[in-house]
Amino acid sequence: MKKNRGWDGYFKMDVYRLRHETFDGGESAVLQREVLERGHAVAVLPYDPVRDEVVLIEQFRPGAISVNQQDDDMPLWLNEIVAGIIEVGENATDVAHRETMEESGCKIIGPLEYISRYYVTPGCSSETVTLYYGRVDTTNIGGIHGVKDEGEDIRVYKVSAKECFAMLQNGQLCNATATIAVQWLMLNRDRLRTETGVSGD
Repeated sequence: MKKNRGWDGYFKMDVYRLRHETFDGGESAVLQREVLERGHAVAVLPYDPVRDEVVLIEQFRPGAISVNQQDDDMPLWLNEIVAGIIEVGENATDVAHRETMEESGCKIIGPLEYISRYYVTPGCSSETVTLYYGRVDTTNIGGIHGVKDEGEDIRVYKVSAKECFAMLQNGQLCNATATIAVQWLMLNRDRLRTETGVSGD
C-alpha cells in the first residue's frame, strides 16, 4: 500500500494505491482511492425527559448546495442535533459538553449516555461520529447560538418527543446523525422518563 497527501488544507485528502484480500481468498487488482481525512466528530442528542422535549438546531450546510440545486425538496438549512469535531487535546466527552453549550445554550445534567460510534461515509472518508444522549432542562431553550468567529449561525428550538418522531417520519430530519439519535430515542424514551421519575405518555 502507498499513500500520498493529495490536499493539505483545513480538510486533508490522501490518495491510496492498494490491494486488498477478496472474499474468494484471492487479492484485488491495484486500486486507487481518495480518502477525506476530516477528523472525528461527536454528536449529542439533548433531551429533557421531564418535559419530554428534544432540542434541535437548524443551520446552513454547504455540502447540501449541489443536492439542493438538483432537488429543491432537499434543504440547504438542515434540522440537526448538536455536533462538533474533536480538536487536538480533547476527548469525546469534552467535545460533547463544549458543543452542547456553544450550539444550543444547554448544559448537560448528569453523566452522558453513550449511544454508538459509527462511520459517516467510509467509501470516501475516515470520519467517525461518537453519539451520546445528554439530559438537559429545556425551560428557557431557544434563540440564535454558535461561535461567530467560526461563522456559525445556529437557530435553536425545542419540540415534543412526538413532534420530533413525526419530523423523522416525514423527512424533515434528512441527515444520518439526527436520524440515528431520534430512532434511539424512540426505543429508549420510556426508560429515560422512568429513570427520572416520570410515568405515562
